[in-house]
Amino acid sequence: MASSSYSNSPCAACKFLRRKCMPDCIFAPYFPPEEPQKFANVHKIFGASNVSKLLNEVLPHQREDAVNSLAYEAEARIKDPVYGCVGAISVLQRHVLRLQKELEATNADLMRYACNENMPAPTSQFGRRMGHGAGSYGQSSGLYYSSPWNNNQPSCEDSQERGGEGNNMQG
Repeated sequence: MASSSYSNSPCAACKFLRRKCMPDCIFAPYFPPEEPQKFANVHKIFGASNVSKLLNEVLPHQREDAVNSLAYEAEARIKDPVYGCVGAISVLQRHVLRLQKELEATNADLMRYACNENMPAPTSQFGRRMGHGAGSYGQSSGLYYSSPWNNNQPSCEDSQERGGEGNNMQG
């Protein structure tokens, strides 16, 4: 729980509402005087009476989580009045999807490079090996990063079955 000082100064809620902060104030443990904006946001969106009713209905060990959720939702609703925290969640979900696609593409590239290293290099008409030197692309052929969203690890055979096109891998 957040610290509360009943004797020194009123909690942020009582200060905002311009009332005396009593020792049994329901807001005091969760809206310390050092965080006046936290209560101001919650009050603006939900109202002090509704928050008081909610806190009285919630079990004491769940109140801090409830207040943190209310404060987060209130701040998000002030920043984005239409979507609130749902808008933030949507943005984060799109970001995760974009990163998953980037990871899949990178894994496909790694598989292509690993498979190409394991295949004999073509020779030119002069009998010299063509392709990359020994120092390029690293020497390890097991460079696949397994993400928590992709449980099946492709092999070189999988890549070759698709004609070497690793970008078309499905997770």
